[in-house]
Amino acid sequence: MTKLIDLSKIDYFTEESSVEAVVGRTGAEAQERLAVVWSSLVKHLHDFAKDIELRQEEWDIAVQFLTATGQICDENRQEFILLSDVMGLSMLTDAINNRRPSGATENTVLGPFHVENAPEYEMGANISLDGKGQSCLFEGRVIDTDGNPIEGARVDVWCDNEDGYYDVQQPGIQPKWNNRGVFTSGADGSYSFRGSKPVSYPIPHDGPVGQLLVQLDRHPYRPAHMHYIVTAPGHEKIVTHTFVGDDEYLKSDAVFGVKATLVASFEKNVDGDTEWRSPFDFVMVPVMTKEAD
Repeated sequence: MTKLIDLSKIDYFTEESSVEAVVGRTGAEAQERLAVVWSSLVKHLHDFAKDIELRQEEWDIAVQFLTATGQICDENRQEFILLSDVMGLSMLTDAINNRRPSGATENTVLGPFHVENAPEYEMGANISLDGKGQSCLFEGRVIDTDGNPIEGARVDVWCDNEDGYYDVQQPGIQPKWNNRGVFTSGADGSYSFRGSKPVSYPIPHDGPVGQLLVQLDRHPYRPAHMHYIVTAPGHEKIVTHTFVGDDEYLKSDAVFGVKATLVASFEKNVDGDTEWRSPFDFVMVPVMTKEAD
């Protein structure tokens, strides 16, 4: 005998109940955090589609765009991260995960050009191996939130050359490790090194993300910056940049990486052996502070 089905108890998919229908399929044994993330994602995506009354041709274009974004990715290029960057999602995720008290050095995006195991140098060494660009002295202190110096902090630095390229983008053209180095702060927390003054440059824009920026009437440029990773035992790692204060792209960074506290002074070094001088102090937060919050 065929059992009759109570149709009133079946959650069919409708425009009005789309979220409930999809989220309701999540099983009781689903991983807890995944279920939370999935439910929120479905709700916001469905609300977005309903809000703009997403057209079929627009959805087709979106699928084509995402397909092309995946196809251009390889071991040297991650177009999806680039997409996240230009949407501001990378910076938002970084901000959520690196909340710090006022006065502490803020994080910003890592970027794709960091290389592990850069050469370690004595304080004051010159990391500009090709000698190009405008010379600059970078110096300051690594301190804690009470102003105490942090001895033994590792300061990992890297930047582009005068043409706006990192060494890994131009193998055989730039010397290996050009504009890269690692320094260790002294007893007074001080650090110093010489290099070339960074210049602004475009993010890769020959792919789907670059085409999207054109359609949005946006430029692909990042303001000039020096990259830093600062680490010290018992303190939160800082991943950040210092930005050249008069750069034309400060308020329109393609990846939204600029924060007011990271805009550094670049001043003429009249009596020094470099053309420029850029002082900047890094203020680190003890690990226990974040855990206590």
